[in-house]
Amino acid sequence: MELLPRSPAEFGSARYWDRFFRQRGQRPFEWYGAFPELCPVLHKYVRPRDKVLVVGCGNSELSEQMYDVGICEDIVNIDISNAVIHQMQERSGSTRPKMSYLLMDMLQMDFPDAHFQVVLDKGTLDALLTDEEEATIAKVDQMFAEISRVLQVGGRYLCVSLAQAHVLKKAVEYFSQEGWVVRVHQVASSGDKQQFVLPVFVYVMTKFRKIPGSAPQILEICPEEQAKPMRMDSAEQLVAAVKDRQHYALLCSQISKTPCKEQVSLDLCDKESGKPRYTLHVVDSPLVKPSRDNHFAIFIIPQGRETEWLFGTEEGRRQLAASAGFRRLLTVALHREQHYEGMVGIQAELSGKVMELAPPGLPARQQVPFLSVGGDIGVRTVRHCDTSPLSGEYVVEDVKGDGSCYFRRLVFLRNRNVVQSEARLLAPTPLQGQKKRRKDKKKPSPTEPPGAIDKSYLCCEHHKAMVAGLCLLGGPDALPGELAVLVVGLGGGSLPLFVHDYFSQARVAVVEIDPSMLEVATHWFGFSQGDRMQVHISDGLDYVAKLASEAPAQYDAIMFDVDSKDLTVGMSCPPPAFVEKPFLQKVKSILKPEGVFVLNLVCRDAQLKESVLATLRDVFPLLYARRIEGEVNEILFCQPSSEGRRDPTELGARARVLEGALRQPGQPWDSSYALADMLQAVHIL
Repeated sequence: MELLPRSPAEFGSARYWDRFFRQRGQRPFEWYGAFPELCPVLHKYVRPRDKVLVVGCGNSELSEQMYDVGICEDIVNIDISNAVIHQMQERSGSTRPKMSYLLMDMLQMDFPDAHFQVVLDKGTLDALLTDEEEATIAKVDQMFAEISRVLQVGGRYLCVSLAQAHVLKKAVEYFSQEGWVVRVHQVASSGDKQQFVLPVFVYVMTKFRKIPGSAPQILEICPEEQAKPMRMDSAEQLVAAVKDRQHYALLCSQISKTPCKEQVSLDLCDKESGKPRYTLHVVDSPLVKPSRDNHFAIFIIPQGRETEWLFGTEEGRRQLAASAGFRRLLTVALHREQHYEGMVGIQAELSGKVMELAPPGLPARQQVPFLSVGGDIGVRTVRHCDTSPLSGEYVVEDVKGDGSCYFRRLVFLRNRNVVQSEARLLAPTPLQGQKKRRKDKKKPSPTEPPGAIDKSYLCCEHHKAMVAGLCLLGGPDALPGELAVLVVGLGGGSLPLFVHDYFSQARVAVVEIDPSMLEVATHWFGFSQGDRMQVHISDGLDYVAKLASEAPAQYDAIMFDVDSKDLTVGMSCPPPAFVEKPFLQKVKSILKPEGVFVLNLVCRDAQLKESVLATLRDVFPLLYARRIEGEVNEILFCQPSSEGRRDPTELGARARVLEGALRQPGQPWDSSYALADMLQAVHIL
């Protein structure tokens, strides 16, 4: 039996609907939106004393169910199909005396003006607005005009819809331009198998008298039943918000049926502010042998640790999932702008939502464990936030690492998953702790980090490699004597500080384009200037060009650790202008013949990277490279002469001598530096 129309135009034909309902018989036909799902919205906007008009009623049970549960009884149902009106009159005439069914075209209704408090439409607009042809739009405009005419001021037009973009946009634009308040509710799923994967929405358009002039539009979305409405700035923004929820529903449907071939990422937003609250990654491990208890787990990444390799990269998360032993692991990163009530609070908040992302084959009522490192959600304290005209918004925050260590980080919010600078914080000595407690007269918080910066510690692996590269300087003595070092890019200042403190005869010049970064380094990362350390606020390109024109061959070492502000380029460090051949020739000209140019290269574009390396080889005869394991960074050591060429074994030996020399009496030294290991892993390009 063929019930589908031959063309979309037949959705507006009385002959088609007569044939449809005769062939279907007495069985109710619901396009979508079961009554239990719609009930909360209907209760909110339909009052028992309201006079309700249902347009395009068909043989849906919606009106009967509203009548029977007491939502409303004064209901008038209209449809263009004589067959279905006769059917529904027979079905409800004797049992629901206050409800009526009339044969009527909603495009030309016989009711007087302002006759109803509510007009209800379940799928009728979707059936009519099948395309955006001129004739179709004219019919929709006529439908809206008639609904507006029969509805009282303060009345509500409730439209149940799948919210295709063109349908929603048309409804929102029409009624908002008429001065109505438009609110879109997403209907909560009952959990039953649905005919449609897409979620159901209810547009609630409340009629107001049109105010002459340009009154502000009121457009809102309620993504969940209890959520506070979120205000939208435009019809386009509202349509985009609905589309996000549709994509999420499609994603949930897809990954509930088949394992993910690639990791899926999505944000869950705060109900009040609309800002991201959780970032989720769905990681499937098909090679994990299935058992009853290893289908699904949730892993809460401790605050501040989301940038670590294990949690912040695809390969790291894949390794985490495999080692956890679950076929699907859902990692959850927490956002710095949000407040969390511990692991129990997060579990209560996420329990319902994460089950929408459960894998296929999860047994019914299966307990899903929440995992973390050490069983807690970590500690993150924002110390300072500001906006720089050059670097944009940034934050300085203290986070707890493994064990009892705390770290201070600088993060640019335009690229919030990258730590720009990092320093370890010193734990107070017992005597310092006692003095502080006497002064504060209160017990210290177990989550309160210490404040002093450990200047001896290099947190970044690429900084350790850059320091190790200094053993390329000089002759047989691996520890250079007097050094002139130029560092382009200050950040938190840990790299130039380390060179200053551990190379006691080094004179360090730092070039930083952003004066805000000098303030951050000074106030939050323990950086200071002196006789052997000077900062120049300047564009590195201009500063090097000026030096090249004035006094060539003056630096033993030049280090570039400068990020690109342009995120559209496949190279985030350095900016492309810093590796163009004319500029690199200027860099070479201010480098002593036996000197070394050390470059931190972060490039995800393979073709661009090869081009950069080719340019470097053209300028510098001797080029070493050191990949940083688990990171995109590659440290390049460039020398203006090939005469000092050394193999990795010799470089490792020199680095070992350098490391021994740097372990000065009274100067702390961390065993993780392993400078020899850094250089034994280099290769010559």
